[in-house]
Amino acid sequence: MATSSDGYIPGACNIGRAEVRWRKVMGWLGLVCTVGLWGFFIYAKATPLARLWVFGPALMAAIGFLQARRGFCVKYGLGGVFNVGPEVGRTDTVEQAEFRRQDRRTAVQIIALSLLAAALVALAAYAIPV
Repeated sequence: MATSSDGYIPGACNIGRAEVRWRKVMGWLGLVCTVGLWGFFIYAKATPLARLWVFGPALMAAIGFLQARRGFCVKYGLGGVFNVGPEVGRTDTVEQAEFRRQDRRTAVQIIALSLLAAALVALAAYAIPV
């Protein structure tokens, strides 16, 4: 697997510690919102259909935690950039077409897993009686 001297690994790692930390924060925020919203729905005795709204924050949690765990940003992977430096948001361009393809493939995998996880949470919220 080709790598650059700065830590970027095509299809495997396109963010550094600062960006990983930010993804963890987003994951925890999404998890807190998911639990809070689900708790509110239980308290309010919301209909099963209304409880499907937990999908949104559950998706945020899943995508945040998966990106942090993989050291890979979906947006960067789809956009052909990477950031393994100390500052959040400062990116460099991925020059090689094959590396961009690998990054897009990983980004799509993370999106698919996140959608699946969020759908399972929403299905549980729908199906579990209150």
